Amino acid sequence: MTDSALSSSTADIAPPGHAPVSRKALVAAVTGNFLEFFDFTVYALFAVMIGRVFFPVESASGQLMLTLATFGVGFLTRPLGGLVIGAYADRNGRKAALTLTMLMMALGTGILGLTPSYDQIGLLAPALVVLARLLQGFSAGGEMGAATTYLVEAAPAGRRGLFGSWQYASQGLATFVACIMGFGLAYTLPEDAMNSWGWRVPFIFGMLIGPLGFYIRRHMHETTAEHERHESSGAVLRTLFRDHWGLIVLGVLTIMGGTIANYIVGKYMTTYAMHTLGLPAQTAMLIGAISGAVVFGAALLGGWMSDRFGRRALMILPRVIFVLLTVPGFYAITTTASANVIFAMIAVLALFQAMSGAVGIIALPECFPRAVRTSGLSITYALGVTIFGGTAQLVVTWLLDVTGDPMALAWYLVATNIITVIALCRLRPPAAKGALN
Repeated sequence: MTDSALSSSTADIAPPGHAPVSRKALVAAVTGNFLEFFDFTVYALFAVMIGRVFFPVESASGQLMLTLATFGVGFLTRPLGGLVIGAYADRNGRKAALTLTMLMMALGTGILGLTPSYDQIGLLAPALVVLARLLQGFSAGGEMGAATTYLVEAAPAGRRGLFGSWQYASQGLATFVACIMGFGLAYTLPEDAMNSWGWRVPFIFGMLIGPLGFYIRRHMHETTAEHERHESSGAVLRTLFRDHWGLIVLGVLTIMGGTIANYIVGKYMTTYAMHTLGLPAQTAMLIGAISGAVVFGAALLGGWMSDRFGRRALMILPRVIFVLLTVPGFYAITTTASANVIFAMIAVLALFQAMSGAVGIIALPECFPRAVRTSGLSITYALGVTIFGGTAQLVVTWLLDVTGDPMALAWYLVATNIITVIALCRLRPPAAKGALN
């Protein structure tokens, strides 16, 4: 696809007559995204405990591998969710899709939090965990695309970057809240209580967010009119894959490095600190909290700057800096095993990762035309996260076991993010300050 084609395909973002997003609509859009990443983060944080409860394997490494494999199962249904819910959003509107995903996410979270242990109900326990992860993955596949599209379309003129960046910022906020809860539980509960029931508390908290999010989304305004939509979901998908398959492939590569970095730097490092470096659970939980707080601020900063200086510079330069700092950063972490060094390095890496990642997520829906925007973004993001994000923790755990080199995950990060830098250089979003009809 040529640069001119990409630019011309974006001339219909935020058409005249659509009301700019209000604070209530902003909350509605990010609440579900917060819940999605809160659930995924909690699962990653408590992977060791979940393995002991649901997977009766004698080896601790075997339990962890099974737990992370189940974590990855949740990504298998993401492309299907992106396909079905994305097309549903382009056919029936963003509001309808966002209301549906909120209900499904709350249900999946509730199943995870309330399922009895393997000792109590046998093989039904891990089966229910897998079912919950599949349901969460399906809903997450449509949630991100619909929420991001909604924010970009409803944003006031010249502020698409800032408003769209709330999607990525809510991921950081979810990580921060999940890790603070994990730290509080690990600090206040004895180990036996933490292993038996303490890890369930965040899932139940997430389940309770669902009804509130559903109520808020039922009252959000719509950003598309009926005459702007296809006559059927099938027509949406035919148009998307016929005219925009090249952009989907390019988009997957732009997402690859960021999603791997997100799941390693922001989530797996908690497990890595406990399982590989032998740090206490309280310290490990703070790693994720610091990462989440930095991502929250850096994403909003990146979005705000991209409205002033353009998307390309803010997509590419922070990603290049991230690549350059990864190996020395992880070398410092692995050679010192110091909590303060880990905190500092994770904060720095999260800063540049989030600035680039947030702007990249904003640029993608700007490159798709309105009629297929949600389905295009949903499928692209779901494929990227499924192929690369969903396997990231499993791959690096395997690399660490096979090579015995604690630097293996750093080299994996570098290789994948170099590919993403190349893909970002080929992506051509419209001018950030341009008036788009």
